Amino acid sequence: MIRLILVAAFVILFLIFSIPILIFEYFLGKYNMTAKDKSSLAIVNWAFRCVLFLSGVSVTVLGEENVPRDVPVLYIGNHRSYFDIVMTYVRVPRSTGYIAKIDMLKVPLLSSWMKNLHCLFLDRKDIKQGMKTILAAVEKVKSGVSICIFPEGSRSTEPDVFLPFHGGSFKIAEKSDCPIIPISINNADQVWEAHLPAIRKTHVVIEYGEPIYMKDLDKEQRRHIDDMVLSVIKEMYFKNKNLV
Repeated sequence: MIRLILVAAFVILFLIFSIPILIFEYFLGKYNMTAKDKSSLAIVNWAFRCVLFLSGVSVTVLGEENVPRDVPVLYIGNHRSYFDIVMTYVRVPRSTGYIAKIDMLKVPLLSSWMKNLHCLFLDRKDIKQGMKTILAAVEKVKSGVSICIFPEGSRSTEPDVFLPFHGGSFKIAEKSDCPIIPISINNADQVWEAHLPAIRKTHVVIEYGEPIYMKDLDKEQRRHIDDMVLSVIKEMYFKNKNLV
């Protein structure tokens, strides 16, 4: 429970004491959006690294050389834990927005930082609004911002069980012509979700797969791109099980 208390205290204090920084970032964005993006990325990366340190999480990262540095990408990963976001965000080489549940908009200050980081909020119950979010993500990618989404829609709670991927997520890559980077995440649920409310020292393995370009796929492969990417992630996931 000590780790949970430390993490909760750090997050609350960070959000409170970052209010002046949010104000500064707001005005900075009025004059220099690139500087704001770099500043927000650095600040949140620092905060997330502190959270991982306080949580006792160690991460082995494989295949990071597969992530292009010169273009935005669409990250697609399996989802086991809220810590998936923390652990992957500290690895991104450029501004990256995550697609989150619309409920996150209700969290004061946190939602402000998420907006600073180009995060988008998806209402899965509203198909029309969901499509607008996907189209907004396409525009983000075209402007140079990477997007990360967990297409299972919610966190899988069963060990080694993957929920079906929502195909609409891949429209982002199809319409923006950006590479898809599959991400497999092993053991993340053991940080917190597997034994709520305690946070426990945990070793997590993250692997980035080779980029997949929609333009290189034939019509049939494009139609089943969700199954193809899920298959790649499963292969990495089960290969890495003995590393955790």
